[in-house]
Amino acid sequence: MLKNTVWRQYHDENNFRQKLAQFCKLDALDLIDNDKELYGVLKAKLTKKELKLFAMDTAGIETEGIKAEFDYNDEDLQKAKFKLYKKLIQDKTRLAFRSKNISEEI
Repeated sequence: MLKNTVWRQYHDENNFRQKLAQFCKLDALDLIDNDKELYGVLKAKLTKKELKLFAMDTAGIETEGIKAEFDYNDEDLQKAKFKLYKKLIQDKTRLAFRSKNISEEI
């Protein structure tokens, strides 16, 4: 499942659930159960560039490789990462990743 995704270009496994939980400061069990649905929400909340940057950054791709891929300099890369991770911790983004059952309880 999810074999031809941006995530799998840089990762051997579909471990985006754990990475997403880590950066969104949520418990992985609180996230949407279905990986396909969760990845769909992730794609909807991030731009293509942000999703690719998230995948590359969490895969441990070297900074020089990321800068070359996006044609960034050091300052542009830092700004892009800041914007990406800021977006992931915003409530409106984090709540979209939560399971509907948990959202209904609140």
